[in-house]
Amino acid sequence: MILTDDHCHLTHELFKDQLDAVLERARQAGVKAIICSGVNVPTNREVLALAKKYGPLVRCSLGIYPVDALDIAPDATGLSRQLQHFDVDEELEFIRQHKNDIAAIGEAGLDYHWVKDAVLQKKEKENFAKVIKTAEDLKKPLVVHTRDAESDCLEMLESSTVKNVVLHCFTGRKHLVKKAADLGYYFSVPAVIEKLQHFKMVAEIASINQLLSETDGPWLSPIAGEPNEPKNVIFTVRNIAKVKKFTEEEVANNIWLNFQRVYG
Repeated sequence: MILTDDHCHLTHELFKDQLDAVLERARQAGVKAIICSGVNVPTNREVLALAKKYGPLVRCSLGIYPVDALDIAPDATGLSRQLQHFDVDEELEFIRQHKNDIAAIGEAGLDYHWVKDAVLQKKEKENFAKVIKTAEDLKKPLVVHTRDAESDCLEMLESSTVKNVVLHCFTGRKHLVKKAADLGYYFSVPAVIEKLQHFKMVAEIASINQLLSETDGPWLSPIAGEPNEPKNVIFTVRNIAKVKKFTEEEVANNIWLNFQRVYG
């Protein structure tokens, strides 16, 4: 059974001294592809280095996390901080320069959970519009963060020409899941589907041809008290199999085909 984790953060400090062991556990579990996501200037450089060292198992996506891009302290700790002013245009140029080294652009998008101010939300939209344009120009998949901003994200994406949109950990309401599915977008379903009914609903609505598996490690662990890691994508596969009434093998094979279709 071939497994994939298309969204995790292996540069997190929790993995610092045990990355080789984490990757070995992933291999033992059948994981054949991992995409490590950057969120800001320092992490984008870290994930590039990681992909170079551990490829082809590990690939990377370069991101512009909406909160970091506003020079606001990030909501979660453990990743390298953006200490200087975040020049979005400059970083998008860096992404363009490394287009042949990356699997995707992201994560990027909108976050209204941590950003309530209307002026800052407008700035987030301006930044996201620039990211979308870059994904269009480079013809790269776009991995989208949509926290509490799902409707606005879909509206912006709908008017774009991005071919492969991956909704990472999508927590929008049922009608928005249906809308995204109708638009042909992909849903990257986290391993915490083991605990959360919402992601079972996403798996039920979306076609098997629109589903991908992720951990978002070290966050959203399906196992209490343990950091999440790529080997745990089996929880996504198991739960989708139950929802869709497929075998785990069938689900894993479909996700592998979807992964190849999106990321090449």
